Order: sequence, then C-alpha cells, then structure tokens
Amino acid sequence: MSNWYVYLIRCADDTLYCGITSDIERRLKQHNAGTASKYTRSRLPALLETFVQVDSKSDALKLEIQVKKQNRNNKIAFLHKAVS
Repeated sequence: MSNWYVYLIRCADDTLYCGITSDIERRLKQHNAGTASKYTRSRLPALLETFVQVDSKSDALKLEIQVKKQNRNNKIAFLHKAVS
C-alpha cells in the first residue's frame, strides 16, 4: 500500500490549488515546470502551502473534493481538521 497525499499549493497570484499525489516532491517540481496542471502553469511559481497523508488513493480523491468545496479562507484548516 502506497502513501497518498492531498496538498495545497499557493500560486503566484495568491490562489490555492488542491491536488493529490503519491510523491509530493515530484509533483511540486512538475507544477513549477508547467507540466502538472493547466491551472498552475500560468500562475508560477507554485509554493507548497501544506499537505496531509491519507491511507489510499480513494481517500485522497474524496478529501480533495471536500477541500475544493470549501471557501478559500477555510481550505487549509479544513484539510488538517479532516485528518485529525
């Protein structure tokens, strides 16, 4: 069983991008190279704001959806509270 992470990236325009990955470092490098997502490609540099580890890809996908439903000011707190 591999580790999965839900992460938040703060883009250059101060927006937050939420995603999932099994390798945080690789994914952040992809974002900053402009090859990870269309959203972050035009908002570089992207800085890792926070991340949490979950048990499975399924759990990561479900948590990502929940985080994306939160308003901008609550995303970080919600992410950490969801796995506590």
